Amino acid sequence: MVTMKASDVRQNFADTLSRVAYGGERIVLHRNKKPVAVIISVEDMNILRAIEDRIDLVAARAALKEAELEGSASWDAFMEELEL
Repeated sequence: MVTMKASDVRQNFADTLSRVAYGGERIVLHRNKKPVAVIISVEDMNILRAIEDRIDLVAARAALKEAELEGSASWDAFMEELEL
C-alpha cells in the first residue's frame, strides 16, 4: 500500500485520484507522520460493504436464533423493566 503525506495529496489531487480510480492503488494518508485516512476505489468500498453486510446478516441470524431458544420479552415488558 502506498503512503503519502496529506499535503502531497492535496497538491496532486487529480493524479492521486487517477491512481486510485484507474490504477487500483490504495493510498494511506499521513499527517504528522501518523496514518489518518485511506483513499480506496469504489470497487474496494463495495467489497468492504459486502463484507460488512455479511457480518451483519450473520449477527442478525444469531440474534434471532437466540431469541427463539431463550424467548423474548414484549415491548411493554422491556419498557417496564427500564422503568419508562
